[in-house]
Amino acid sequence: MGVLKRFEQRLEGLVNGTFAKVFKSEVQPVEIAGALQRECDNNAQIWNRERTVVPNDFIVELSTPDYERLSPYSGQLGDELAGLVRDYAKQQRYTFMGPIKVHLEKAEDLDTGLYRVRSRTLASSTSQAAPQHPQHPQQQPGQGGGYGYPQGSPAGAPPMPSAPPPGAPGHRPAAGGGRPPAPGGGQVRRWIEINGNRHQISRPTLVLGRSTDADVRIDDPGVSRRHCEIRTGTPSTIQDLGSTNGIVVDGQHTTRATLRDGSRIVVGSTTIVYRQAEG
Repeated sequence: MGVLKRFEQRLEGLVNGTFAKVFKSEVQPVEIAGALQRECDNNAQIWNRERTVVPNDFIVELSTPDYERLSPYSGQLGDELAGLVRDYAKQQRYTFMGPIKVHLEKAEDLDTGLYRVRSRTLASSTSQAAPQHPQHPQQQPGQGGGYGYPQGSPAGAPPMPSAPPPGAPGHRPAAGGGRPPAPGGGQVRRWIEINGNRHQISRPTLVLGRSTDADVRIDDPGVSRRHCEIRTGTPSTIQDLGSTNGIVVDGQHTTRATLRDGSRIVVGSTTIVYRQAEG
């Protein structure tokens, strides 16, 4: 069972529906949970072969109406969201510099249904934190209470994770334009880009679809619950999983295709760019 699905079930079972009121808000808790997962992926820093560090301190900025609906439950909801981040990090083999905290804040510049996530890596032994990583406001993707990639998301992929500063644990001189070397050296790094969001591929298979059980969820009515699967290898491939609308790879309708760096995959009305590079 996926991390997000377990999170949804825990919320539904809390205190005989205490969270029923929360689920009526424009921004859904599971939508915030998905944003926190993406924030970890987008700001992951490879320190050494055994350690990839992600932010542990998160601030979720909400519009005034959404904040007023969610704030009475902010303590319990923050704990649940922190637990989800912990579970996701375990699944992805991420590590933290300190305890995980999730805070809700009101932002006067956000309209109902919009939210923004800021994160930082905060070490437990010091009060100094790494710079915060802001995320563009995200639009509530309509009905269903899910999170995902809404139409009109801001373009522009976030920068690659930077290496730790000289003298920090696991620091190595960067190669290839300042990018940190891949774990083990010489290995191929793979990732996908969707509407400006980057997801590392760190497992043999990566399922894309509209379901909360998918490894990468895409909120697009033209995407099936388990739409397709990327399989890493030499070469990497993509396989349709019996979806309703199929997949298009580099302009060709197909059920299976070989992927190269820069391959463009279209599912529903969403375009995915596959990337790979040697470390």
